[in-house]
Amino acid sequence: MLTKKGKYGLKALVDLARLGPGETAFINDIALRNNIPKKFLDTILLELRNAGVLRSKKGPGGGYSLSRPASEIRIGHVIRTLDGPLAPIRCASRTAYEACDDCSDPERCQVRRSMTEVRDAIAEILDNMSLEQFVAGGADVDIPEREDHRASQIG
Repeated sequence: MLTKKGKYGLKALVDLARLGPGETAFINDIALRNNIPKKFLDTILLELRNAGVLRSKKGPGGGYSLSRPASEIRIGHVIRTLDGPLAPIRCASRTAYEACDDCSDPERCQVRRSMTEVRDAIAEILDNMSLEQFVAGGADVDIPEREDHRASQIG
């Protein structure tokens, strides 16, 4: 599930993606336009800046802006930056794998195998969706075809 941190981060990025070339926005303005607590937004934007998604500039004409075109920013990267792994459970994560205390055979665990498929499906969509597509409503996301494991199990 997407946390408030992830949701607010995406809302702020949509706001920034709608700026004209060379424009910046102050945290106060982003927070007001999107109904996000300013103090929380400070932390979120700092994390996104540290991850290379945003850049900031102090002084007159300062504020935040995207560090590169919205077409080059992947939603999967943003969510992982703010919320951590996409997997619904730790044992299905590629980047933060943690074995379950109650599992004696992770390779044969049906819960883990199913949640790994869920993780793969989520990652496939979010890693192929740019911020530009996200702003446009997710239109035209190019998702590679993948083998449908369920179809081979049914037939």
